[in-house]
Amino acid sequence: MILDGLWDEHPDMANNPISAKTSIRWHEPLPVAVDIVVVGGGVAGVFAALYMRRAGFKVALLEKGRIACEQSSRNWGWIRQHGRDPDELPIMMEANRLWEEVDKDTKGRTGFARNGVCYLASSQETLDRRSKWLETAMAHQLDTRLLSKSEIEALIVQDGGNAHSWLGGTYTPSDARAEPWQAVPAIADLANHEGVILRENCAVRALEISAGKVCGVKTEDGTVHAEQVVVSAGAWSSLLLRRHGISIPQLSVKSTVGQTSPLPEVFSGNAADERLSFRRREDGGYTLAAVGRHVHYVGPDSFRHLFTYLPALKEHVHDTALHPWAPDGFPDQWLLKRQWVEDEVSPFEQTRVLEPKPDIRAVERMKTRFKQRFPAIGEPTILNCWAGMIDAMPDIVPIVDRVPGYEGLIVSTGFSGHGFGIGPGFGKIVANIAAGQTAGYDMSRFRFSRFTDGSKLRPGPAI
Repeated sequence: MILDGLWDEHPDMANNPISAKTSIRWHEPLPVAVDIVVVGGGVAGVFAALYMRRAGFKVALLEKGRIACEQSSRNWGWIRQHGRDPDELPIMMEANRLWEEVDKDTKGRTGFARNGVCYLASSQETLDRRSKWLETAMAHQLDTRLLSKSEIEALIVQDGGNAHSWLGGTYTPSDARAEPWQAVPAIADLANHEGVILRENCAVRALEISAGKVCGVKTEDGTVHAEQVVVSAGAWSSLLLRRHGISIPQLSVKSTVGQTSPLPEVFSGNAADERLSFRRREDGGYTLAAVGRHVHYVGPDSFRHLFTYLPALKEHVHDTALHPWAPDGFPDQWLLKRQWVEDEVSPFEQTRVLEPKPDIRAVERMKTRFKQRFPAIGEPTILNCWAGMIDAMPDIVPIVDRVPGYEGLIVSTGFSGHGFGIGPGFGKIVANIAAGQTAGYDMSRFRFSRFTDGSKLRPGPAI
């Protein structure tokens, strides 16, 4: 179904992440009962709601703040098959196709463009590491190929030449990009047009559970009865689930992103080397990020899940800076209330939108590194910068599964910074799970029980 004439450019959406200042767009009456409630209006929740509605379910999506207000509008905007975990790749290949389909359904509102992803290597060690993934690409008949130094210079160029010398790289032409802050609301509009009930500024305070079976949710505005509930609340999923005695080893890390003013085109797609990523934007600028640098605010869950995270910490020990105290209102802040009753204000209302302060030093590094790589352009002007909290898992792949012992409860969370691109793929899988059908893929890697069944965790690739 094509969305026609129902989605106009919204003044709050222009080239920026969605924030607490963004006006409420969806506030439909709270239904008494539906088939399925989706908790969380990020990319994973919105796509799940869309595909469950297309499967014939009556669906309500409830968001405590604004649609896509957190990491779903603060990410890089990559739609990437390149470098994916081998178990994610088949799902991501389907997601790549679905993005193009939904872009047509929304009449181009997502900003989708198929301009490729290139992983660049400044050293032989990095090039060798990048090249290993070609075996995975070949096994799945993906169009990834190895690029020589001269091929890189032909692909990523600018007047005056590059001061930075890349030895080579790997390139997937079929990869794509989109504008997160306009894409997710456009898909929400499509879902709403097709019958999904959307309500922003409506926090789910608790799940309704009776005799081991989910029977709805308690919100700040009242109760919604439902036979199934999908928890897709990003960085907040763990806090909501823990209230009901359900533990998942999910933590959050902060990532900072910058938006440049319009610049000459050096590459029309997405690229990253060891220290800088850059993505061409619809507005003629670039989205920049410093590669391999995140911030984790230490809290009670950090200690609770420390040993589960040790394998990932060993692989990415230099990528994360630790801060001992999270700002007020963060999901794992030391003094945050972790138990509350349904008729009192919950932490989800106290922090409608999680808006961490960007790392200014990281922004300065982006500017410097861009200038080093493209001296003819020089240091870019940063028009805006922001940060988001990424919902991370110890093995850097999500949980997408039913919760054992809680009939009707599905969890789709922990996308570890890779959720924007793969969102439609897992959204369709959630719809299949809700319908009692097979997922269509081997889902053992994403099972809920993998952290408690004694199996050895295998950390996936960080980028």
